Amino acid sequence: MSTGVIIAIVIAALIVLAILWLIGRSARERRLDTRRHEASEIRREAEVGRAQADRTKAEADERAARARREEATAREQAARAEEQQREVRDRHLEAAALDPDVDEKEAAERYDRGGVEGITSHGHGDNGDGVEHHEETRTDAEERERHIERDEQGEVVRDEEYRRPQA
Repeated sequence: MSTGVIIAIVIAALIVLAILWLIGRSARERRLDTRRHEASEIRREAEVGRAQADRTKAEADERAARARREEATAREQAARAEEQQREVRDRHLEAAALDPDVDEKEAAERYDRGGVEGITSHGHGDNGDGVEHHEETRTDAEERERHIERDEQGEVVRDEEYRRPQA
């Protein structure tokens, strides 16, 4: 073989190697572009998922805040109701203390048992012939009327109680 043929074979081999290298490089670039595109799609989907998760968390936080506000309002209302019930109980006991025909302890026990839902009481004062007292009590279960009459010395001469079941 002559030197010219050997140089031609070496140059041809170098050209083939260069072409193979260029083909490999472009194939590698295509693979990298495909992976970049896939990574971009995954990032986009992840951002959409993150936005949805943020929205869901915000909604949950809002619901929790609303629930806390409702609970606080309920506690405030319960505290006001308890205070009102204490005031009402005190007023009933004050009325019982003023009423000569009502035993304070019995009135307190009856109130604490829940027997005083609707109570009406009235009496006639001392005019020399005694004291008359009329009391009506209404609960969910029954209606009660009580008539008490005392003489000039404060002795009970009449004590009648009537009970009727509520309809």
